[in-house]
Amino acid sequence: MISAQENVSGAHFASTDRWGGVSAAPFEELNLGGAVGDAPEAVRANRERAARALGLSPDEVVWMRQVHGCDVAVVDAPFGADAPEADGVVTARRGLALAVLTADCTPVLLADPVAGVVGAAHAGRPGVLSGVTGATVEAMVGLGAEPHRIVARTGPAVCGGCYEVPAWMRDEVAAAVPEAYATTRWGTPAVDMAAGVRAQLARAGVTQRELSSVCTLESGDHFSYRRDKTTGRLASYVWIEAN
Repeated sequence: MISAQENVSGAHFASTDRWGGVSAAPFEELNLGGAVGDAPEAVRANRERAARALGLSPDEVVWMRQVHGCDVAVVDAPFGADAPEADGVVTARRGLALAVLTADCTPVLLADPVAGVVGAAHAGRPGVLSGVTGATVEAMVGLGAEPHRIVARTGPAVCGGCYEVPAWMRDEVAAAVPEAYATTRWGTPAVDMAAGVRAQLARAGVTQRELSSVCTLESGDHFSYRRDKTTGRLASYVWIEAN
């Protein structure tokens, strides 16, 4: 159910795999995405299971309405049914968990344990192009975070060796983020979103960065839109322990 979890000075980072939930095929098992065609009651049950496994209250998790943009929301409570469109979210409320849904895109998790500020971003190809990662860091700074104190982690995502794209698309991304230029293992044009995110974090002054080694397309334990098309969504979470 939980594929990775880390605690850094009270800042928690976690990601799910696809197992341990109640969703039926093609969303089996632990689909956490509410906009992919799965039964709403299954998604609710899965979100509760995942939260409990992390020691969180399901009512203290913020879910975004992701649209592959660069808008960042500042929150102190979950959105509920009226979530605005956003691909980044930040909070200064300890104990409130922020979640990112993905099935190949790069989930970016950020925390300044000293300031008690966390952020999460959904960085797919459009998000990297629009700078959602840097915008999320900037919003955290507005709440008192310092870039050099921010700890950054990414969750499972498609790797640069698998993310095949047309040559024009690779050139478009590389013009904005040269570090994202890549080639597949079979020699065709590709983009490396995680490398792009790492470069954008560096330019934002974030030095404490570690990337997930899990490629969603290669791993049968994780959802991948590029591999399966109709599929579930993983979640990656970040929060700071309540005092």
